[in-house]
Amino acid sequence: MKRDYYEVLGVGKDASADEIKKAYRKLARQYHPDVNKEADAEEKFKEVKEAYDVLSDDQKKAHYDRFGHQDPNQGFGGGGFGGFDGAGMGGFGDIFDMFFGGGGGRRNPNAPRKGSDLQFSLQVEFTEAIFGKEVDVEIPKEAECDTCHGSGAKPGSGVETCKTCNGSGQQEVVANTPFGRIVNRRVCQTCEGKGQVIKEKCGSCRGTGRVKVRRKIHLNIPAGVDDGAQLRVAGEGEPGVNGGPPGDLYVVLRVKSHEFFERDGNDIYCKVPITFAQAALGDEVEVPTVDGKVKLKVPAGTQTETIFRLRGHGVPYLRGNGRGDQHVKVRIVTPAKMTERQKELLREFAGISGDAPLGAPHEDEGFFEKMKRAFRGE
Repeated sequence: MKRDYYEVLGVGKDASADEIKKAYRKLARQYHPDVNKEADAEEKFKEVKEAYDVLSDDQKKAHYDRFGHQDPNQGFGGGGFGGFDGAGMGGFGDIFDMFFGGGGGRRNPNAPRKGSDLQFSLQVEFTEAIFGKEVDVEIPKEAECDTCHGSGAKPGSGVETCKTCNGSGQQEVVANTPFGRIVNRRVCQTCEGKGQVIKEKCGSCRGTGRVKVRRKIHLNIPAGVDDGAQLRVAGEGEPGVNGGPPGDLYVVLRVKSHEFFERDGNDIYCKVPITFAQAALGDEVEVPTVDGKVKLKVPAGTQTETIFRLRGHGVPYLRGNGRGDQHVKVRIVTPAKMTERQKELLREFAGISGDAPLGAPHEDEGFFEKMKRAFRGE
């Protein structure tokens, strides 16, 4: 069973149009398949959109508030009240209109309406997200037809008020039923609720008033943005209806991973290999950063997995001054191949250090053997 539309959007039945739109935008961005990769994100997105399509339309909302998900024009079990239509006595919805007042609030079909918002995904490099970038992108969208200037009519033919509904977009259907004379208001079938009729359709847009275009948009990506961040470009969405303002464009940024660096908030992490000699004796090594190579002092006796911090070499803060840090983890690399001379020197080093010669039994072996015998009860 379908969930209640108000429950889907998380609003009350007394919510205003602005509250409904705000809730829809929040949930649409949360569950959009380009942003949310969860398995059920697409289904939730469709559910949110369906709920908004109904609750944002005054006529559909009034209908839903009275009947819910049940279509009153469908009978019960294939019979019942469904037969009234065939007998010319009006539909099941007509009877409900009689008891509940019919119609409800209707949106003016000629009133200005804001265009729909658009969403676009843009992939950027790791360093571009850190330092920012200006880029031009092409966005596929609908635009007002230049030939008819959005009217949908062939130039010179014009648009006239619908004579069936007198421009209201609604048509009254009168039916005589056993319950009396019923007046039912429906969307005008002549003008499809627009209140106007086009004499001759525009050849460029086929009467829609809109055409598909690819528009170049200039974007300023700020320094410090992270994966999933959204940029809002006002007025670059779909065009408005009946002179209404256009919608907005939301650009979702997808930051590519880096082969060497990893990001956590405003800090950057990396791993750097050093030799045993560098770790034991100390050295100054070159470390790559997003700003280029810098010198890192490795003190004598450094152990593997030790982490050093390079202040100010991280990601810039989006709000405020300063940058995060870069954390460098050093890892001691053991040579896979050695010459006989290198092996000889290591054996000599082990002997000088008091370690057992390579290949000889370790001095702790006697202790471990005693422990084993103790556990065996010998």
